[in-house]
Amino acid sequence: MDPNKLNLNNLEQQQSTLEIQAKEFDYSKRAQWLRAAVLGANDGLVSTASLMMGVGAVKQDIKAMILTGFAGLVAGACSMAIGEFVSVYSQLDIEMAQIKREKLQRSNNMEGGVVQGQDSKDKEKLPNPLQAAAASALAFSLGAMVPLLAASFIREYKVRLAVVVASVTLALAVFGWLGAILGKASPIKSAARVLIGGWLAMAITFGLTKLIGASGL
Repeated sequence: MDPNKLNLNNLEQQQSTLEIQAKEFDYSKRAQWLRAAVLGANDGLVSTASLMMGVGAVKQDIKAMILTGFAGLVAGACSMAIGEFVSVYSQLDIEMAQIKREKLQRSNNMEGGVVQGQDSKDKEKLPNPLQAAAASALAFSLGAMVPLLAASFIREYKVRLAVVVASVTLALAVFGWLGAILGKASPIKSAARVLIGGWLAMAITFGLTKLIGASGL
């Protein structure tokens, strides 16, 4: 067989393998971002709903409940954004240091044009701290909006609490299912874990606040 044809076939196979690996990397990266967004939304949902249920245990006033939920949304979104920014920026510093070391090694073995091309590819893969912070804050805020919207238009105290619990339950099931799909786990088990965790958080907050409020502290 002609050696040129063999070389051409080998090059085509290598190119095809690289394309498949690139697609798998892109999918993996997107899945990680989506899973992080689902987890952020779940945090916003559970923490804000628990705060609102805690206040609802001692105050029937809708205004107090909504203001507490809104304060929880703002504080949580800011906290998530700052935490994500610091975390991703630390990761960026580590990866930049690694790129510099690899660049130094490649410069001893490659031509300048090849090194520059590789550098641009490496920089494209670097995480963006601002983007991560904004995505984290947005995801938390979207989750926190569920109990806020559910409680905003209901004046009756007991009905309002029931609607908040029902809306949070539905949202928890959806977030648990999405997290399972992205993590390739069992949707039923994942949704059950998320539901039980959310119910426990709301129940503990409601019960302890009710107890402290009844004690007259």
